[in-house]
Amino acid sequence: MGPDRSRPLAVRVTAGRMMAHEQHSVLEPGTHDDEEHPPPVTAPERSPRPRGRWLPPLLVVVLLAQMAAAMVTTAVQQTPTIDEPVYVATAADYLHEHRVRLNPEHPPLGKLVIAVGVAIAAPHVDTSYQGDQGQFGRHLLYESGNDPWRLMFWARLPMIVLTLLFGLVVFAFARELAGTVAGLAALALYAFSPDVIAHGSLATLDVPAAGFVLTSAWLLWRARRRPRLYVPLAGVALGAGLATKMSVLPAVPVLLALGAWSVWRARPGDRRGAAARAALGAGVVAVAAVAVVWASYLVVDPRLRWTPEQPVPAVDGVKGLLVRLLPLPASYRDGMRIQFGLENYPWQGFLFGHLYTGSRWYYLPAALLVKTPLGMLALWVAGAAVLVAVRRLRPAAPYVLVPAGVLLAAAMTGSRDFGTRYAIFVPMFLAVAAGCVLAVRWRWAPLVTGALVLFIAVGSLLTYPYYLPYSNEAFGGPAKTHLRLHDSNVDWGQDLGRLADRLRERYRGERVWLVYKGSGVPSYYGIDASDPRQVPQRQVRGLLVVSDSAAAKARGRLAALIRSSRPVDDVGHSITIYRR
Repeated sequence: MGPDRSRPLAVRVTAGRMMAHEQHSVLEPGTHDDEEHPPPVTAPERSPRPRGRWLPPLLVVVLLAQMAAAMVTTAVQQTPTIDEPVYVATAADYLHEHRVRLNPEHPPLGKLVIAVGVAIAAPHVDTSYQGDQGQFGRHLLYESGNDPWRLMFWARLPMIVLTLLFGLVVFAFARELAGTVAGLAALALYAFSPDVIAHGSLATLDVPAAGFVLTSAWLLWRARRRPRLYVPLAGVALGAGLATKMSVLPAVPVLLALGAWSVWRARPGDRRGAAARAALGAGVVAVAAVAVVWASYLVVDPRLRWTPEQPVPAVDGVKGLLVRLLPLPASYRDGMRIQFGLENYPWQGFLFGHLYTGSRWYYLPAALLVKTPLGMLALWVAGAAVLVAVRRLRPAAPYVLVPAGVLLAAAMTGSRDFGTRYAIFVPMFLAVAAGCVLAVRWRWAPLVTGALVLFIAVGSLLTYPYYLPYSNEAFGGPAKTHLRLHDSNVDWGQDLGRLADRLRERYRGERVWLVYKGSGVPSYYGIDASDPRQVPQRQVRGLLVVSDSAAAKARGRLAALIRSSRPVDDVGHSITIYRR
């Protein structure tokens, strides 16, 4: 409606001023138009802090604190797993010899992280020892006057810190996609993941390699808005992954493509030179990644000396061409050749009670099905579906799902069916996807998600402190894992110290026959035992102690001994004690 023309002009002007003053006062309280009576000058009032603003940071701290407690406890209680002595010895060799000599099949960066803890522990290192890398690791831990408990704790601690930092990446990634509550849900899945806790507490390379790839994908997602800052940082993170473990290589084409796409999306309306900008983005990621790999070798040895101390297999065909073309140090490329040679070895696998030679393409999906909490599996599937189905989240799907999918597909073609550690990136990436379930406009989504997260948390806490042999309720829990899987899924040599305690507490003075699969030295822990495979079966009387991985692969005399014995105890769900 227009102004009321029937009233006198003076009345209309006065009424208009009054209405304007009232509207102004309602929209901006405390302002005045009357210049003759200005308001008193007072200090500006601070806007009150939103209620509950402190709650998300507090929950992040709580989740990471419980994860840290679980990992530190594991690091303190477990004896060295099969791979750890090699990595710790290599880290010590880096510190003393400043050259790449041991463990060339893995790049240096992860072992440089371990070296931070080794430097604090300051062990005595016998640089004149001439054994291979496995023997050198045992010599460092058990024959050089060092305390293996103390040395292993300090070697594991930097990896624990790194694992916690990757938890912040999971939180930040999911929060940017679907909000703070989604970030908290994703972090909860990460922090309560038995696999992440188990391997994040070890001085090994699987978690850091996967975490660096996740960090690179997150930074590339952020590069869609600020490419000049985040594209180089993403390349650095990718290079850190490549400099930690060569299994990251299949993700390189994916992340280069995402780098190009992020740069193009940063200016979608400007088509002039778009292809050149995209190519430049991919190039920056590649150059930064290559630079980090070179830097990791230069930190160890500025002169880049390299003389292989073990046979390096010849690699022909496409793989050989790829190795020759990579612009990486010679020791890195020889490490790739060693890895390709290991892939040709006839390894033995064990799945659902069946021992086989070679590999099964479905091994990792089956192992993940066994070793992932049921609620987590449900949220992974729902989160992946939401990322693909919800329009506003769909652009993030290539950054979350494609790197994990490519790495999983590559790992499934490998020849070593040894454990879900080869797919540890799955719980990291899919935790981010699972948090996105809360972006769905369905009123039951928060309640169902919260209930599943609580179910996961309770199951994880009940597993404490035996995270390595975890399996979910559908497969009988940790006590039954050895019936379906072996090696790093259940028994990686981690419970030798617990076995020594159990024998002293319950079986003092009894004759012990031991078949142990691991890198520890039983006699160091006070275990006086003989190998039952070296004597006639009738002489094996007393306690027969067998690592579950050895039992899973038992054939011939050992299998007969186990069949004719009675199980009476188990240690850490990874070693079984039989009575004969």
